Amino acid sequence: MSLALSPPLLPQLARPRRGLPEGGGWSYEPKFDGFRAIAFVDKDGVRLQSRGGKPLERYFPELRFPPAPCVLDGEIIIASDAGLMQFDALQQRIHPAASRIERLARETPARYVSFDLLAEGDRSLLEQPFAKRRAALERFAARHDDTLELTPSVTEAADAERWLREAEGVIAKELDAPYRPGQRTGMLKIKRVRTIDCVVVGWRPGKQEGTLGSLILGLYDGDGELHVVGHSSGFSTREKRELVGRLAPYETGKRGSGDPSRWTAGRELELIELRPELVVEVTFDHASAGRIRHGAKVQRWREDKPPAECRLEQLQA
Repeated sequence: MSLALSPPLLPQLARPRRGLPEGGGWSYEPKFDGFRAIAFVDKDGVRLQSRGGKPLERYFPELRFPPAPCVLDGEIIIASDAGLMQFDALQQRIHPAASRIERLARETPARYVSFDLLAEGDRSLLEQPFAKRRAALERFAARHDDTLELTPSVTEAADAERWLREAEGVIAKELDAPYRPGQRTGMLKIKRVRTIDCVVVGWRPGKQEGTLGSLILGLYDGDGELHVVGHSSGFSTREKRELVGRLAPYETGKRGSGDPSRWTAGRELELIELRPELVVEVTFDHASAGRIRHGAKVQRWREDKPPAECRLEQLQA
């Protein structure tokens, strides 16, 4: 490739933070739930590199890029008509069969949203502060607005608050920071934290005998059917022992492998079933295809909440 930068090039990473930084000197963007990808574009074609350095271009043949040599940093996403991120649809693309990839590219087309310009032709921008890189990206995008989608960006924390309610969160970038490949510097990620009420449908034993590993969480659909939507873990050592006794009166006597999780590589984990009479309020950050992606965290037990009122619609709220 005849570019100032060539693969592999690790993306700059963000450090987690609870709240938005304030006081000036920051730029704010919505956080996406997709595949981070650096795009190397020149006359020979496009190379899409994953966060881990692997090629992605064969999985997303529908993506189009400007007919100009550049290196872009961005995210591959698939979103519903309502704007909800569909991470499961992205995962289905990583498949060896070209026919399946081509079909999914038509049925659920992906988009590439750019948020940084790392090189333009034979000129590297890595040492430029983010403010200048963003300005260069906006000029570049204006010349190629038919093939390049740009992420929104604001410079006031108050204007970014909506992304903590409506998107996956916020990425905050230091305006004077250069691009440091592979380093967690110059960028912060503030995840959107969601709160819902779930029915406790079972629990899984912990690694130590006589302890609880996780609660299994469920929600009702419109027809009154209860669906497993995830699990809640992260309990203290004392709680792991106390909860075994607290849940014992609700056990149905049924045990099994129950609902192997896609997030645990399909492992079948032992499940102790409970009557759907207990409700907990939990927080989580990501949901996809009707499932909480990562372990939720219990905030409190809801003795005042009828289990039937714990509905799937909460995941789309």
